[in-house]
Amino acid sequence: MEVIHKIGRRKTAVARVYLSEGKGNITINKKDLKDYFDTATLQYKVNQPLALTDNEGNFDIKVNVFGGGITGQAEAVRLAISRAMCELDAENRLILKPEGLLTRDPRMVERKKFGQKKARKKFQFSKR
Repeated sequence: MEVIHKIGRRKTAVARVYLSEGKGNITINKKDLKDYFDTATLQYKVNQPLALTDNEGNFDIKVNVFGGGITGQAEAVRLAISRAMCELDAENRLILKPEGLLTRDPRMVERKKFGQKKARKKFQFSKR
């Protein structure tokens, strides 16, 4: 099996995933999964597509991720792994699609407007 390369994005985080056959090692930015994502929820998010498709321990995954915060990065990695699982086997799509793991979340930070304090917040108005 050749290496499968997929990209996942969330907010401003971009994850590039390289999937190859192996023993189930997940390396993120040259660190182990448990060292990079220290909370259990973030580790669960990354492992979710593998668990749903019963592929835990079958593949070695190398990830390069940058931008955004740790939650956005974890969700970007999850999307990239889900896309790789679909390329591996078309039947995985039927499992991952109803869970919402193949949907790119379009929500982004709204830009700040001039003449305002933030995107929606205005400067304090004084009548007199």
